[in-house]
Amino acid sequence: MELRVSPRRIFRPLLALLLFSSANILSGAHAQTPAPDTMAARMMGCAACHGAKGEGNGAYFPRLAGQPPDYLFHQLQAFRGEHRKYPAMNYLTSYLTDDYLHEIAAYFSAQKPVVPAGKPATAVATAAVLERGRTLATLGDAARGIPACASCHTASFTGRLPGIPGIIGLPHDYLSAQLGAFRTGVRHAIAPDCMQQVALKLSDTDIGAVSAWLSAQPVPRDLSPAPASAEALPLACGSQTDGQTDGQAAARPAAQARPR
Repeated sequence: MELRVSPRRIFRPLLALLLFSSANILSGAHAQTPAPDTMAARMMGCAACHGAKGEGNGAYFPRLAGQPPDYLFHQLQAFRGEHRKYPAMNYLTSYLTDDYLHEIAAYFSAQKPVVPAGKPATAVATAAVLERGRTLATLGDAARGIPACASCHTASFTGRLPGIPGIIGLPHDYLSAQLGAFRTGVRHAIAPDCMQQVALKLSDTDIGAVSAWLSAQPVPRDLSPAPASAEALPLACGSQTDGQTDGQAAARPAAQARPR
């Protein structure tokens, strides 16, 4: 699968940050009082792509609000270290400390998840393609060693604390691009990289089908992730330090979460 990213999606965040910074400079020159130094104000630089409250834009850029804090922190780390390649995010995170990445992750995780206006962008797909996507998402393909998406991301696909993301309500193009990125090595997670293991077993048709089905599902009002659980995951996942993976160590409370 050829992974293509529109130049507009790469440079739009950088342009937004430049305009936001310029506006602050100009307004600061005329303002009697300084702008509030709050996380909400700082994170407005993310709003052009991810929405004012991190709700996503429904077309490509994903929802951040309400996603598990460990997941968000690990993704920010991955962008900074270029284990997840996206030029705008690689640049924006390049000089941020772990402590500040934790602050960003905590801020967006604490935002109330909301459904973006309208449905997420989906793809035109036949009934057969959607059925294949439903099968992969809910049952997997045991003969090929592919676990169901639901076995990690929960039956509601809203994710699980402290580090498994929700995948419902995300645009088709984003879902497809991320599965392709895992498969081609453009995106990496902490080893063992369970998502890459799964993606390597998916065909182009599989990726298109599961992306089409997930993006076509009704978005629940409550997008909050499920509580942490000691239930074993089907594969060992290095990023899931707080959950029991493949019959290994039991979960510890989310409040004690720490990256590695």
